[in-house]
Amino acid sequence: MSNELLFISGFIVFVVAMLAIDLGLFSKPGQPVTLKRAATMSLIWVTFAVIFYMLIYRYGDMLHGIKTYADLQAVNIAHLHHLKLNPADLESSLDIYRQNLSLEFITGYVVEYALSVDNIFVMVLIFTAFKVSPKHYHKVLFWGIVGAIAMRFIFVFVGAALISRFEWILYLFGAFLVYTGVTMFINRDKEDEVDTENHKIVKLASKYFAVHRSFEGDRFFIKQNSKRMITPLFLVLLIIEFTDLVFAVDSIPAVFSVTKDPYIVFFSNIFAILGLRSMFFLLVNIIDKFHYLKVGLAVLLAFIGVKMLAGEYAEHIGLTTMNSLLVILLILVISVVASLLFPKKEVAV
Repeated sequence: MSNELLFISGFIVFVVAMLAIDLGLFSKPGQPVTLKRAATMSLIWVTFAVIFYMLIYRYGDMLHGIKTYADLQAVNIAHLHHLKLNPADLESSLDIYRQNLSLEFITGYVVEYALSVDNIFVMVLIFTAFKVSPKHYHKVLFWGIVGAIAMRFIFVFVGAALISRFEWILYLFGAFLVYTGVTMFINRDKEDEVDTENHKIVKLASKYFAVHRSFEGDRFFIKQNSKRMITPLFLVLLIIEFTDLVFAVDSIPAVFSVTKDPYIVFFSNIFAILGLRSMFFLLVNIIDKFHYLKVGLAVLLAFIGVKMLAGEYAEHIGLTTMNSLLVILLILVISVVASLLFPKKEVAV
């Protein structure tokens, strides 16, 4: 079995095990997730991401089974790392490669985690619009995460295959991210709404499935008069999955601006997604206080898009992976601090 297959198989086993532990130890059926439990899980997921960063920093060359300088240079070229390596010193070249790979992972993780906040805004709207009980949030988000992992796996490796064959597609990704960032900035004050009757997923599901009129606890399916029906809670799950699909169109190209290694894109995506559920429960009641976050995310997307459009020239003007990470963190910090210093004015009724 190849090193790549072993690495990815081990990672998937880890993810499945952690999801099972999360569902078993941190989920209490019929009870809402407490702030303390959400904070604990958030800390655990961030800690695992940092540990994974350190593993890549120490053993990143094992991901692609690099044994010789020729192997290293082949990976360097294939994934467009543009690293200045020393053919006479394999060990120092490997150190450069591992440091760069770990930095790409943590930068991609921060980008994906930050963009997940916008996903949380929409999730809150969906749960509120459908009047889902808070005690059922965890189950919907758990299965939403499982579906998101499967979709991201497909998206990442299809995207990587396209980039390896048509490198110019990166410029399309860059232009799309700039467009998305500008659009998000223009619509920053627009109130989002979820139409529970006319949502396209509701209409599509109603066309092919029998939909029960009311919630039945935390059940997704019920049987009534020998007829199998989906519940409104399952409709909410479908809408959550569709929402993640839409957000993946933005977030995955954004991480490809940081690294072209599909495994690093996948790993950073999955760690961010795993932490999304606990972050949701942390922010669900205070998300509206960070009203400048949408502006920050719009600037972040535009910045990443411009960097992608600049290609190799970006590094020549100082936009290395490290400097890009610092810019991204600065954008996020400014948007959070600005939200706290200049709170949203309450509209008088």
